[in-house]
Amino acid sequence: MVENTIHATQAIVSLDVPLPQIIWGWMITLNMWAKSVGTGVILVGAFLLYRHKKEEMPNLRWLMPLIAFIFLNIFLFFTLTDLHHPYRMVNIFLHPHWTSAITVGAWMASLFTLLITILMLIGGLDAHPELRKNASCAKWLRGHSGLYETLFPFVVFLAIPVTLYTAIIMAEASARELWQAPAEVMQMMWAALLAGSAGLIFISGSWSKEARKDLALVLAIATFFSFTMYMGEYFFSFKSAEGEATLAYVHSGGAFNAEFWFAMVLGFIIPFFLAVSTMKSDNKTLLRFAAILALIGLYMAKDVWLKIPQMLPLS
Repeated sequence: MVENTIHATQAIVSLDVPLPQIIWGWMITLNMWAKSVGTGVILVGAFLLYRHKKEEMPNLRWLMPLIAFIFLNIFLFFTLTDLHHPYRMVNIFLHPHWTSAITVGAWMASLFTLLITILMLIGGLDAHPELRKNASCAKWLRGHSGLYETLFPFVVFLAIPVTLYTAIIMAEASARELWQAPAEVMQMMWAALLAGSAGLIFISGSWSKEARKDLALVLAIATFFSFTMYMGEYFFSFKSAEGEATLAYVHSGGAFNAEFWFAMVLGFIIPFFLAVSTMKSDNKTLLRFAAILALIGLYMAKDVWLKIPQMLPLS
């Protein structure tokens, strides 16, 4: 309902009304979860390539960008789907406002996806001998032999702001005390490392034992610090009245209490101990099980953390 029109600026002032339901739901949860996987496999993959020879991980250079490409496009698809007017997104590119975190993030994510696509094509051609027999493919590979190594540092660099910029958008939301920028930034980074290591675990069957051990180590560290972050918020929210009221939804008797603790146990506690144990035993099946639990639990944790601040009345 329009209250009045300010003639000096022709701006329309509307009456504020309470939101009747959760606006950012499962679609945004899936958006952030997929982004964590897409950026995380690049960050963890870069760590592995620094630590080990590529011959110890024969399929990494090809499957790493493929996984990132798939999950980044899931992220971009649900970002576009959630917009009320998706066609307006073209204005981000035609008429960009560089003070907006959404604009900057959209440009970075698009450039990141483009570079990932190039790496995927180069890695795919290089990994499949039957394609190299094709004269055109072989000629193209010879002419671009060093392109993968040239582009990869830029891809790794872009992975960091792409996985973090959502935290800035959430922190900009008014009257959502729980979404504080420093805490959200760290949660996003640990989520990327957790999801990235979990994603790479599924393709690590033919890798060396030392490479899988490093994957298990990253998963253990990421689950430990992710759990620590959530526990810090859970037990030390008393300094903010609005944050404490929000977390009442996950405290004892809260509406999201069961889902929150199920996410903590399933996504962080159990995978941590499984990852630590596989660092000694090199049990591939157990490590994959830990990765599955971590990805499921991460989705649930993100879902709770996204929804509960929206349940608190703003008035």
